Amino acid sequence: MKKLKPGIALKSILFTILLLFVFALVLNFAGGRSIYDATSVLLSSTMTHSGRIIRRQIDADRLGQPDYNRELDEYLEGIRKDVRADVISIFCPDESDPGRFTCFAHARRPGMEDLFGEPGDKKEMFSPDFEERCSRLYEYDLELASLEAGKAQGLDDNYMIELMPVRGSDGQMKGMLCIFSSTGVLGLIRKEFASGSLYVLIGVTIIVIIAQSLFSSRMLIRPLKKITSEAERFARENTEARSRLTDTIKSSDEIGVLAGSIDRMEQQISEYVEDITAITAERERIATELELAARIQANMLPNRFPAFPERLEFDIYASMDPAKEVGGDFYDFFLIDDDHLCLLIADVSGKGIPAAMFMMAARNELVNNARMGKSPAQILAGTNASICANNPEEMFVTVWLGILTISTGIVKAASAGHEYPALQKPGGEFELLEDPHGLVIGVMEGMKYREYEIAMEPGSRLFVYTDGVPEATAADLELFGTGRMIGALNKVKGSSPQEILKGVRKAVDDFVKDAEQFDDLTMLCLEIR
Repeated sequence: MKKLKPGIALKSILFTILLLFVFALVLNFAGGRSIYDATSVLLSSTMTHSGRIIRRQIDADRLGQPDYNRELDEYLEGIRKDVRADVISIFCPDESDPGRFTCFAHARRPGMEDLFGEPGDKKEMFSPDFEERCSRLYEYDLELASLEAGKAQGLDDNYMIELMPVRGSDGQMKGMLCIFSSTGVLGLIRKEFASGSLYVLIGVTIIVIIAQSLFSSRMLIRPLKKITSEAERFARENTEARSRLTDTIKSSDEIGVLAGSIDRMEQQISEYVEDITAITAERERIATELELAARIQANMLPNRFPAFPERLEFDIYASMDPAKEVGGDFYDFFLIDDDHLCLLIADVSGKGIPAAMFMMAARNELVNNARMGKSPAQILAGTNASICANNPEEMFVTVWLGILTISTGIVKAASAGHEYPALQKPGGEFELLEDPHGLVIGVMEGMKYREYEIAMEPGSRLFVYTDGVPEATAADLELFGTGRMIGALNKVKGSSPQEILKGVRKAVDDFVKDAEQFDDLTMLCLEIR
């Protein structure tokens, strides 16, 4: 079963939630700290302002009188409740013992009874910091001192403390006004801010997710689904859509560009497939025609062996292997009369269809001239004249042509720029016969060719070939060469013409191995018995 993977919409929502969560952390930390600092300043200002109001109502000269102290207690309790302080006390530090003080009046919430004691009691300063601030007020005649007291100082909560001097009519300090206020309320404010911001964040997150989902669905998800669906359909059916994606996706952003790219891609691929289909059909047609042309070409050449089973005076065998479907090489042999056998082998410039068509024209000219009873030189000259008269493509052909007088074993031959033949005399080895060459046929009008004779005794063999044999090329671009060809001939020198051609072909194949055949390879061998 294919495992489902999260889609773009889900990934986008999760990413949004993560961003909002990080934003909430930053907001709670920075905002909560700012609110705590601001409320701390506000609390301190409120305590200072309340202290100044209280000092204006105190008759410092009457501090210590029991009746006045009880009156102050009631007044301070009212103020304490109004400003929600924890303790408001008026006391006087002991000049002989700075670590102790005497309480004049106080107002306190329940639980704070032991902090200053009862009016008239002497108490120890409840913290070194408190003692140090009181001493500084006396020593430097200051107007205000602030400090914070916490659990480490024996208190159950954290507090802010404001200290102010209380002066008599003579301007001398008669005592100190102390206001205690718990900072726990600041923590509650901070918590309330955190919880409130959390609710706001949850609401904002829901709104953002809904808005983002609607926006993504309309602007991103739906178009992408259309594009994905169309891409899958095209991959499955490989046909262009009836309607374009850009007809329904009108955006000009990246989604619109992608939709336009998919439309163009489908159109181009469809056109490409049509072109490939047409090209493939054309190639199949050409391949069929080339196959037919190859069969026609092969049927034009003698291909039934033994060629003359009733003639025991000689044996002949030939083969042609084109480099392409059809080739430019050709061979032929035929009896001009009962005592004369015409042999020819030729190599047309180029390969493929043009060479094959030129080959058929050249062969017909050679055969027609030969059947007219002309000598080899006259046959080549007549063929050259005919081809030069109508050769706009300026193609040419090399030809070796010989006429064997069967009764005498004499071969009259002429060469139009063809490869040297190889001759084996009775009991000997094959050797190259460097015969006189004339110019190739089809290049220049009015050419004349020289004839020569080869005397063949019983047991002699004549081997003629095209340049596809010595120029057969191995993968390292090394040529087979005439030396290897003569060596291959001599390995099978006592064999029949058919076995001789097979031996040479095997030597060529073993040399070139898997390398591509670049040229037509044509051979003919005649044996005199």
